[in-house]
Amino acid sequence: MHLLCRGRLKLLVASLTAVVLLTWLYLLAGNLENGRSLLLAPCLPDTPAAQVLERAVLESRVREVEEENRQIRLQLSQSQGAAQLAEGNYGNQQWGASADTVPEDGDNTAEEKSNHTDCSRSPLVQKCELIHVACVCAGHNASRDVVTLVKSVLFHRRNPLHFHFITDSVASRILSSLFRSWMVPSVQVSFYDAEELKSEVSWIPNKHYSGIYGLMKLTLTKALPSDLAKVIVLDTDITFATDIAELWGIFKKFTDKQVIGLVENQSDWYLGNLWKNHKPWPALGRGFNTGVILLYLERLRRISWEQMWRLTAERELMSMLSTSLADQDIFNAFIKQNPVLVHQLPCFWNVQLSDHTRSEQCYTEVSDLKVIHWNSPKKLRVKNKHVEFFRNLYLTFLEYDGNLLRRELFGCPSQASPESVRLQAALEELDEDDQCYDFRRERLTVHRVHLYFLQYEYTPAEDDTDVTLVAQLSMDRLQMLEAICKHWEGPISLALYMSDAEAQQFLRYAQASEVLKNRKNVGYHIVYKEGQFYPVNLVRNVALKNANTPYVFLTDVDFLPMYGLYDYLRKSIVQLDVARTKKALVVPAFETLRYRLSFPKSKAELLSMLDMGTLYTFRYHVWPKGHAPTNYAKWRTATTPYKVEWESDFEPYVVVRRDCPEYDQRFVGFGWNKVSHIMELDAQEYDLMVLPNAFMIHMPHAPSFDISKFRSSSSYRNCLNTLKDEFHQDLSRKYGAAALKYLTAQRNI
Repeated sequence: MHLLCRGRLKLLVASLTAVVLLTWLYLLAGNLENGRSLLLAPCLPDTPAAQVLERAVLESRVREVEEENRQIRLQLSQSQGAAQLAEGNYGNQQWGASADTVPEDGDNTAEEKSNHTDCSRSPLVQKCELIHVACVCAGHNASRDVVTLVKSVLFHRRNPLHFHFITDSVASRILSSLFRSWMVPSVQVSFYDAEELKSEVSWIPNKHYSGIYGLMKLTLTKALPSDLAKVIVLDTDITFATDIAELWGIFKKFTDKQVIGLVENQSDWYLGNLWKNHKPWPALGRGFNTGVILLYLERLRRISWEQMWRLTAERELMSMLSTSLADQDIFNAFIKQNPVLVHQLPCFWNVQLSDHTRSEQCYTEVSDLKVIHWNSPKKLRVKNKHVEFFRNLYLTFLEYDGNLLRRELFGCPSQASPESVRLQAALEELDEDDQCYDFRRERLTVHRVHLYFLQYEYTPAEDDTDVTLVAQLSMDRLQMLEAICKHWEGPISLALYMSDAEAQQFLRYAQASEVLKNRKNVGYHIVYKEGQFYPVNLVRNVALKNANTPYVFLTDVDFLPMYGLYDYLRKSIVQLDVARTKKALVVPAFETLRYRLSFPKSKAELLSMLDMGTLYTFRYHVWPKGHAPTNYAKWRTATTPYKVEWESDFEPYVVVRRDCPEYDQRFVGFGWNKVSHIMELDAQEYDLMVLPNAFMIHMPHAPSFDISKFRSSSSYRNCLNTLKDEFHQDLSRKYGAAALKYLTAQRNI
């Protein structure tokens, strides 16, 4: 039987080749007799009447030959199928080409069955058709990974998108904040609580590292809206190299019975020959990989999908006891029993870079690939002869500036969000001739924010006195993080102002640091760079708003707190009854000019170093007004907290309740960003209480770019003075007569 199929296959190939050659030679000769070439474009408009009849005859001949060729192709495909089934290799014929590239006669559309022409083929996806994409995403790491997937999709897309995320509470908080601040046109986002779906799959034992979330894709017919007809389902470790609309268009190639589109598994896992006694779940041939799925939800609901996959899982678990590859095992067992329901996708829609992968057999040119799937626990360290190409493609999107993806889709009008409308109206009110236009525009810039960029764990203290260290930083201050973590054992909330590429450098730095890896109570929040100014108060507010304790210590990352300050502040909060009174506890600030400092372990040791000139009161030589009201002379001998009065330009570092006023975001770059905050605390009648046994020391560093601009640009300084005046006016409107003293103090300077 095998030899007969081989012989018949060779005969059909030879016949097809001969017919094609003879046909084109005949047609070419007929046209050359009349002095014309067959290569004239068949779709030229305004054909002269004299050529109409001749063209009709020519088209008739072409149709006849194409019909003969179609019949031969049909026989050839049937023979190929018979030969490969005889060899027991189900589905392998589609690794190089698939039913979507050379469809069988039964799957052809009416257009494909007729005389084919490239002149007027209608697209599979309409220009502004909405494409639905679903992902299961849980935890901090998956929330970070899915951003790279989304970037790759947005980069290539030409259609509106609706992302559907099945998330836990962590991923929901992170991604909702990210998309809200990203503000990408023609993109909708919906979230569905994974907690409500756990009962659907929690009864299934699963050995896969994805845990219970690896089974969630089975529940999508229930989780997603009942009126959603179809959806593309993706794992978070996917990278797109083409427009996702191409994949969406394959839904139109489904037969009436097909409900699931999948790519064949590209390893020998389901063949059961990877190691001795390896017993995989049942699968059709090599089985299918569920990293990329086309789900026809409408049809799945009609065939009672939920009941069918449950019955399949219950039956197989009687012998298999647990799943090894999560939902993929159950999908494959279901398809094994119902092969007519699956539509096999070409392998380039899910090139799997897993262990034992055979993906290299599915392509000849890496540039032809559509989707890369990093489905190995090793991720970028997986072995593949083209892994450098794949890695570079992934890293391109990993570090790609997400701000560039905020582009409109031409020809596809989208409904602007209320926030977008408000911002646009505010921008139109600005006067471009105003010398401070750039400052005012910066205040209206919406920065992308990725909360909890790294793993974060926090258990609330039982006595409600817990305090979070709150600070902001940029790439040039990363070296301070380890030292701060050694000095402060309590929770920390840090906002980092970085580009996409810098955020990845920070990630590598944090993962390589033993100190940072061991601290899970540090929340790192990325505020992505945009614009020409450092939005220092916006970044501070991100860190402040995401502190999870009742109290916050508002500091700068250049300062090292004294050892034991965390516990001392918690005791002081109780002692001064900060919970029921408006108090701001001042931590006196000092500085050193030495990069290597033997850090004082007590107040007595600090005073000794102060007397020897190793330490100084902070900024005494360049900006004494900033901290002079702390009254360092009194602090030297104080044993109990003492109250100080607000003075102009006072900017101490304080501990306050978390519900304190936010920083005023009109102040960007250098100047008045902390001064304005302390002024508002005073306007709200906070008492400024200096702690007698607390201190912090500023470590030396190179001047920031913004302070250099302040010192060198008179227009910068003039605009800062203008913003000060406007802040004073706003303060007076907000707090009335009580705020008049700030105007008086400013005029007396």
